[in-house]
Amino acid sequence: MTESIVPTPTPTPTPTPLRVAVLGTGHIGPAIARAARDAGYDVTVSASGSPERISLIAQVVMPGVEPVWAAEGIGRADVVVLAIPLHRFLAIDAEALRGKIVIDAMNYWAPTDGTLAAFTDSALGTSEIVQRHLAGASVVKTLNHTGYHDLEEDRRPAGDPERRAQGVAGDDPQAVALVSRMVDAMGYDPLVIDGLAGGRILQPGGPAFGARLTLAELEDAVEVDVAA
Repeated sequence: MTESIVPTPTPTPTPTPLRVAVLGTGHIGPAIARAARDAGYDVTVSASGSPERISLIAQVVMPGVEPVWAAEGIGRADVVVLAIPLHRFLAIDAEALRGKIVIDAMNYWAPTDGTLAAFTDSALGTSEIVQRHLAGASVVKTLNHTGYHDLEEDRRPAGDPERRAQGVAGDDPQAVALVSRMVDAMGYDPLVIDGLAGGRILQPGGPAFGARLTLAELEDAVEVDVAA
């Protein structure tokens, strides 16, 4: 009797986790880093200097998040999160972020940032100006309109009636789709907003800023603002 030979199945490769580099160790940076880590992403964090300066902070406040030099984190990342004071943003090397998806979680606060000439054009949203500076990157505005103290506490699994929403605005549809999946995995319902220009509703003075809204509530806020 001839034995039938059953071919050995080819194992399905384990997908590589999305690599996220968080730039900024103030309030919002660590909150985003922890949320991304909890969502299963490979997360690094960087400050303005040596990673040794933040190694203890990372161990205590962000266990599982690797402190690295900013250049290393950017080089390894699929997504770079800008969670630094806006006045420091202009010193970033735009070329280093070429080809990257960049989440803009920054806000313009004149009392703390001072008056920044680059961001005083009221005809443009701050993320539109960030995109101009980072011409080779795909900028997506999100995670900026919720306070850092609420960002983690408000996370909920999909389908939870108390789940909050995060607006996601960008001009690159593929980048917006990827960041929307990331926001969902982090515990929020993503609401895609039409373009970076539309993302102005998410910044200080906009109807979504500082508000803890469900998806339906955020949709209503967006519609009201557009209608106005």
